[in-house]
Amino acid sequence: MKDEILKFFKGDVEDDEETLLKYSHDASIFDIRPKVVVFPKDSADVQNLVKWVSDNKEKYGDLSITARCAGTDMSGGAIGESIILDFTRYMNKLIGWGTQSITVQPGMFYRDFEKLTLEKGLILPCFTASKTINAMGGMFGNNSAGERTLRYGKTEDYILETKVVFADGEEKIVKPISLNQISEQREEYSKIYDLIKNNEVEIKNAKPDVHKNSAGYYVWNVVKDNIFDLNKLLVGSQGTLGIATEITFRLVPEPKHTRLLVVFLRDMNILPDLVNRILKYNPQSLESYDDKTFLLVLKYIKDFTKLLGLKNFFRLIFSFWPEAMMTLRHGFPKIVLLIEFTGDSQAEVDKQAEIALADLKTSHKIGMRLTKNEFEAKKYWTIRHEAFNLIRYHLKKVKSMPFIDDVIVKPERIPEFFPALYKILDKYKKRMTFAVGGHSGDGNMHIYTLVNPKDPHLKEMILEVSNQVYDLVTSLGGSITAEHNDGLIRTPYLGKMFNEKIINIFKQIKQIFDPKNILNPGKKVPTKTDGGTKEYITEHITTLR
Repeated sequence: MKDEILKFFKGDVEDDEETLLKYSHDASIFDIRPKVVVFPKDSADVQNLVKWVSDNKEKYGDLSITARCAGTDMSGGAIGESIILDFTRYMNKLIGWGTQSITVQPGMFYRDFEKLTLEKGLILPCFTASKTINAMGGMFGNNSAGERTLRYGKTEDYILETKVVFADGEEKIVKPISLNQISEQREEYSKIYDLIKNNEVEIKNAKPDVHKNSAGYYVWNVVKDNIFDLNKLLVGSQGTLGIATEITFRLVPEPKHTRLLVVFLRDMNILPDLVNRILKYNPQSLESYDDKTFLLVLKYIKDFTKLLGLKNFFRLIFSFWPEAMMTLRHGFPKIVLLIEFTGDSQAEVDKQAEIALADLKTSHKIGMRLTKNEFEAKKYWTIRHEAFNLIRYHLKKVKSMPFIDDVIVKPERIPEFFPALYKILDKYKKRMTFAVGGHSGDGNMHIYTLVNPKDPHLKEMILEVSNQVYDLVTSLGGSITAEHNDGLIRTPYLGKMFNEKIINIFKQIKQIFDPKNILNPGKKVPTKTDGGTKEYITEHITTLR
């Protein structure tokens, strides 16, 4: 295969043992070995590769392409058994600027992207917690979101235009068009439009009633206000419908001033009312972490000091004095809320935060405080962003294995969700360590799990826990994935959220774009041999890392 690809491919083609081992993993729990890894020099390489794979599918049988950027996908979306197409080596360049937009290649890392945008006072506000290591193509493929999504939305809200290579190897510009222009486009446009219109009622009724959802193909916003925007479908499709080679992002001004309000909450039943009161003041972020997370940080306080860049350990110890006082007055919190306000002047932000604080004080007797300086704010944000990595570093005999890492329910269902979740997970506490953090403003919770990879019953436990947690989430009207997408780990569970007719609509979408099943098979739509089944999950869960 390598020799044949090199006949038309300008970039690098590698199949040595070290490369194949590295690309057998992303940030998920799986180990899947590819046949070859390729690094395209330009769009022509991508087009030629896709066309060659399409033409030679029958010859090789299992031939396919999995597009990959930084490899930080936690769902198994960036690994496959055939060809891995990695953009980060060469296709990582800035293409150009608009007034408040930027066009880049998919292999650009977000950390480099953000340096460019901040020089102009602009930002892409849907960045993830892993923004120091993820890349732009992955954000497009997963429809990423993060701590600012509460106010600003997800990646789909910031895609102005893309260049996409479709399954026949043809590259096209994809951007919003009027409905009367559909017939002028590739046949996929008309077929998708007809599919949506012919199933309009079923599709509308199937839409998850939560602030964000990454489960299934996102068909709900493709046709809206007499506009047809195929990017709404391609974003979040994990490279299963087409491969983006250029992406134009809309940017927004970066807020200049911030103030953080911290709430220590013991009674989870008042959380829905608290969230509704907070949202009136339009915070940029409403994040959270649970008591298990906080206690584990205290356990490893010395290393937490290093994360903050502190030389004086005692300064950090004394900085927890307000928390100690709040705990004495109100009891140890079940959850800590971080509410960040932003604005163009510090006076404006301070006033907004103080009004919110006064409102919350009159409504509930709970522990809360406004941070006084950048150090205090950094302390809380570091707990939210880095606590789990700290825990993972210390617990040598267990490994981080995400599999129920990204669920969402409406905020008013959180008081029901947490006790039921802990009841499920506590049954496995001798075999699994867990903590919960996330985006309380929209009910999106990340469940961090640490397990012993040598546990002989690990695979069975993963399936058992997944079944129970996803049953809980769907019973509360939520989604099994808000941000991290389906990949291999959640595709088999789509039937818990969607009925057979909607699943068949997803299959038809895949067939319209990729009739030979050459684009990242086994994700988003179940296939017996390429993933998307519980049997495939069981076969490929790694027990080596």
